[in-house]
Amino acid sequence: MKSAIIACAVQQACNRGRENNLAYSIQQIEQAADQGADLVVLPELHLDHYFCQSEDTDCFDLAQAVPHGPDCQTLQAVAKAKQVVLVSTIFEKRAPGLYHNTAIVFDKDGSIAGTFRKMHIPDDPGFYEKFYFTPGDLGFTPIQTSIGKLGVLICWDQWYPEAARLMALAGADILIYPTAIGWNPDDDAEEKQRQCEAWVTVQRGHAVANGLPVISCNRIGFETAPDHGSGIDFWGNSFIAGPQGEILARADHEQDTLLFARLDPVRSEQVRRIWPFLRDRRIDEFGNLTRRYID
Repeated sequence: MKSAIIACAVQQACNRGRENNLAYSIQQIEQAADQGADLVVLPELHLDHYFCQSEDTDCFDLAQAVPHGPDCQTLQAVAKAKQVVLVSTIFEKRAPGLYHNTAIVFDKDGSIAGTFRKMHIPDDPGFYEKFYFTPGDLGFTPIQTSIGKLGVLICWDQWYPEAARLMALAGADILIYPTAIGWNPDDDAEEKQRQCEAWVTVQRGHAVANGLPVISCNRIGFETAPDHGSGIDFWGNSFIAGPQGEILARADHEQDTLLFARLDPVRSEQVRRIWPFLRDRRIDEFGNLTRRYID
């Protein structure tokens, strides 16, 4: 990243139906660009309701080819028209029976700068993603754009410091996490608070440990479960943090929001000079990190 940019995280509900979700995302992208954004980040799988609350083979019909699917091409045209770098995630149909949760980065000229396939796939009550998504096979590689190298990861990837570190070591200028995470409505207020703050804290830790800004963009709104379960109340709280983990902007848990912050590479360089964590890493002693567990 050679110069400062204006980043925007679009926090939005995604339970309006696909056509309405897409139209609303486009409207928000256009508004963000009109307000000076260079980079616009959308929530995880913003085109659809969160279908992973159940295992339903009919949901595979929601997937599209990348980059030739219609919604991908529509977003590509919007990025070009508004001259913004755009980060979207799409349910990718790679081949019959082979699907991914895929982030696509569109550059300002409308070209596709690169893609990232979600690496860590959860399988928890209400989050049955292993039924739908094959783990990513593109590695932890930053995507070069006209505004810098973007270290794009997706939702569950945000809990893993190794993923953030590998992006940083490969030259990422910003860590970006499109997200769909929320509360079980049956949990009490204290548990909800603990979960949300843990989510914020771990990502701020990635900013600190790597001396990089972090953009975390979540959806909002309650989405019912098809099997009459409790559903998910997506908790929003999208935020942008600086390279010392300082909160530059944070949304609440219920409002559609365009969240803006100025990100300056000079600031990241200054922080890395006073906290040279990359310099002092004992890489000669880290071999066991490739093991599942040290028995």
